[in-house]
Amino acid sequence: MAFQHGSKTYVSVGGDDISPWTNTSELTRGAQSHDLTMYGANSEVHGGGLKNGKFTCGGRYDTTAVTGTRAVLNPLVGTTVEIIRRPEGTGTGKPEQTFDGLLVSYVETNPVADYVAWSAEFTVSGDVADTTQA
Repeated sequence: MAFQHGSKTYVSVGGDDISPWTNTSELTRGAQSHDLTMYGANSEVHGGGLKNGKFTCGGRYDTTAVTGTRAVLNPLVGTTVEIIRRPEGTGTGKPEQTFDGLLVSYVETNPVADYVAWSAEFTVSGDVADTTQA
């Protein structure tokens, strides 16, 4: 069995590498479910529909970063941008996920007894391309 450490994950949003400020990311894939049940059935019958997805990421806020998450993500709220995620890091033969995402929320959290954190949520728009890095 080969396990992969999450610390090598790479995330790019709109061409900007936000990995240095990111400590969590998650790509959720799903599909619509349509009820196809007809009269006389004893149980529901379902058929799959269009695929959908959500991408979330978050991390620590860096006050010195002129290209940090606030500068990159805050202006993108409400727009669709290309996202590249490399769950095993960058390198030949490693997986890469490329997709467009609509940034639906960017949040900065300021707890009194901890560091400032940020999080972002994207709605996947279109297909996710699963490829291998060259």
